Amino acid sequence: MLTAICPKLPMRDREKTLTFYTRYLQFEECGLERFEHYLMLKKDAIELHFFLHQELDVSQNDGQVYIRVQGIDEVYRQLLEVGTPIHPNGTLGHRPWGMKEFALLDPDHNLLTFGEAS
Repeated sequence: MLTAICPKLPMRDREKTLTFYTRYLQFEECGLERFEHYLMLKKDAIELHFFLHQELDVSQNDGQVYIRVQGIDEVYRQLLEVGTPIHPNGTLGHRPWGMKEFALLDPDHNLLTFGEAS
């Protein structure tokens, strides 16, 4: 039985990644230990892991995560209130595939798409 998934995404700078996710997305650091080259973050039932990749060329980064949410309008509103940078091509809207979505890029250009069935 599968119970959860924790995507692993590249990061160039642990502190910048930690600051972005805690400030703009209200994630919290999790795990029993703090590792210099690894970061684990959690919010609600979502957990994201990051590995250090200092030579990452962000123009070549194809890291992507799709996060399903309940109450997408409220989630979007809350993120805008704290100044979360939404991708210019990813503002909240209904998509032809039956989802209401928005998207953003983190400091390392990992694409986070948030969606709810519409």
